[in-house]
Order: sequence, then structure tokens, then C-alpha cells
Amino acid sequence: METQSHQTAAGAAPVFAERSGGDLDFSAPVAEDGPSVHALIAACPPLDQNSVYANLLQCTHFAATCVAVKREGRLVGWVSGYIPPQEPDVLFVWQVAVAAEGRGLGLAKRMIRAILDRDVAAGVRRIKTTITPDNDASWGLFRSLASGLEAPISDAPWFCKGVHFPAGHETEHLVEIGPFAARRAR
Repeated sequence: METQSHQTAAGAAPVFAERSGGDLDFSAPVAEDGPSVHALIAACPPLDQNSVYANLLQCTHFAATCVAVKREGRLVGWVSGYIPPQEPDVLFVWQVAVAAEGRGLGLAKRMIRAILDRDVAAGVRRIKTTITPDNDASWGLFRSLASGLEAPISDAPWFCKGVHFPAGHETEHLVEIGPFAARRAR
């Protein structure tokens, strides 16, 4: 018996006029990307792994604010994000993952800018994310993004070690970029 995902049936996945970079294809994810997203995140420490089910929800319910980048059909980049219902001018970036073969290409920043270019983000004037103090790569990415958007960046402890997280997980700082002009990424 053949099964079909109702999440990616014709017309179900968001369609965006995404840009490609050489042999890189930027697109909104589909349900079938979920297992590859899960594997990519596992290969990118120190990222926290979610369940495959959570990744499937990101690839379907939140596809309009996520980006999958593929090279020859292989997932090499991923950004998950969403627009919080109570903050329609914010893009919250949940996770950024780039495979070893995609590093050094500015892919992480390009993926976030691809989301900002979409109609769903037309009113976005701020970006929020969380970063642990020891994640130098993420700090560098978001400082560079703030500079490119000509926007201020600030941070403060948000989810704290020993209060919100079990032993072994460092405090997550809430990082905010903005305000910046809507559609500034274009």
C-alpha cells in the first residue's frame, strides 16, 4: 500500500520565489525534509535536538518561516523560525544549522535574510533568538546580521541554568536585533 503525505500534497507547501546560490537551492521545507533536518541538527553540536515529530511540525506548520537549503538534493542548511502571535513584528529564530560542506559560504545569514524577504515577514522589524554564552559561532552570526541590517543588538539572560534547565545546560540569553526597516533584507 502506497502512502502519501497530506502535508505536501499539491498546493499544500508554501511556494516562494527563492534565490539559489550556485548549486544551492533555498526553499520552504516540506514534511519529507523532517528526518533530514533531524539528522543535520544532530551533526551540528551544540544545537539541542528536538524530536523528529517537532521537526516535522516545523517543516509543515512553520514552513513559511523556515528555510531548507539543498545541494544536489542533500540538506546542507536549515533555519527554523516563527512569528510569535503576540509579537507580529518579530521573527524568532529557533535554530540555525549548516552542514560541514556548507560552512564558510555565509549560508546562515543568507538563510535568515531569505525568510525576511518573504511576504510573511513583510512587517518584521525585529529578530529575536536565544544563545548560550559559549556559542561563539551564533554570537558572530547575529552580530554580523545586526550590522548588515544597521540595527542595534541587545541581550539579557532569559532561560536560566538551574531554574529553567536541568544541570548541564547553560543559560540562554534572549538576543534582540532591531528595530530595523521592514523589508530591509531586500
